[in-house]
Amino acid sequence: MNPPAWTEMFRVFGRIGVLSFGGPAAQIAIMHKELVEDRPWLSEESFLRGLSFCMLLPGPEAMQLATYTGWKMRGTAGGLLAGMLFVLPGAAVVALLAWLYVQYGTLPAVQSAFLGIKAAVVVIILQALRRLAGKALRNRADWMLAGFGFAALFLLNLPFPLVVLAAALTGYLRKAADPDLPAASAPFEAAGTLRTIAVWGSLWLLPLIALSLSGAGFLADVGWFFSKLAVVTFGGAYAVLAYISQTVVSQFGWITAGQMIDALGLAETTPGPLILVTQFVAMLSGLLQDGIGLFLAAGAVALWATFMPCFLWIFAAAPYVERIAAHPRLGMALKAVTATVAGVILNLSVWFLMHVAFANTQVFDAGILHVSVPVWSSMNATAVLLVLLAPLAAWMVRGNMLLLLAAMACAGLAMTGIPFAIS
Repeated sequence: MNPPAWTEMFRVFGRIGVLSFGGPAAQIAIMHKELVEDRPWLSEESFLRGLSFCMLLPGPEAMQLATYTGWKMRGTAGGLLAGMLFVLPGAAVVALLAWLYVQYGTLPAVQSAFLGIKAAVVVIILQALRRLAGKALRNRADWMLAGFGFAALFLLNLPFPLVVLAAALTGYLRKAADPDLPAASAPFEAAGTLRTIAVWGSLWLLPLIALSLSGAGFLADVGWFFSKLAVVTFGGAYAVLAYISQTVVSQFGWITAGQMIDALGLAETTPGPLILVTQFVAMLSGLLQDGIGLFLAAGAVALWATFMPCFLWIFAAAPYVERIAAHPRLGMALKAVTATVAGVILNLSVWFLMHVAFANTQVFDAGILHVSVPVWSSMNATAVLLVLLAPLAAWMVRGNMLLLLAAMACAGLAMTGIPFAIS
């Protein structure tokens, strides 16, 4: 297939960026609909291989998947366009919300509208999960791997990297040949790969070194801390939220615990990856310390430190995804990760639904079980009604995501008079 025109790529990936509410599960669902179902830009197999590859990398997997798909269509420039369009709409909203938060505190009307959007996202996620499972889970072994992925995360609270590595090892040890494995491509080119690493590694680290040498202590701390997070964040932002909170509140003292909770809540209501909470924290800290100048500078540094490593991982490794998939054992390992990812997305879906419908959760421990369960007295009545309304709204707008999100945002605003908790 000929690569899509730049204007069409800008329109489609811009649309994905604007509509990417609800965390990685919803964002993957939106990309699947736009790039696989609505237009023949990617095959189902290529999309799933890219998703599995991105799950193996540190950092926000949905943003990296957008970058990878853009790279497949138009090379490095296409990857840059797709990755930036995925992040920038959310970054603009976060900057606005951070400014309004300092001026006015939390905004009930915004939170009500986004509650309706979250209810719509639940439907989008479940629809996509059904379609992805139908393609990725082809036999009993695949279903078992998906069940393992869900149980390991939801019931046992195992570390995400361990779950993925266990799935990859299981696939690697399977001896059966798979006729669906692609043909080998892109032989390894050490010089080109090292050059890519040198270029993107320099773009990432040299500005941070310059900040350290210039004596800009606060901005340097922001850059180095969020760069470290970009390297160790496997399994999405939720895996390191506790670490972020502890460091910025207790160690650095940039913001209070209450402000950190508000930052997370507001970041969850914006399009783009949840890790944009780093931008919100940085901008809020900068504004509180030294006004609008540091507000803007801190946000820029946080975005640079958080997302520049993603381009490094993708552009260095993406040329070899198809070659890895074509290797008999490595290909089986990647397919096992793909099957397990279906369970991972189901876990994210349950987590998201639980946090939409309930204000509080608690941990249930029983032997090896370590399960987060809702506190029933904290049920959000408005959210539950919106979740029940969302499938009807989706049917009425015939699956048009933009209309669905707009309709549910209006429903959220209209239902603000209903009590928010059942006691």
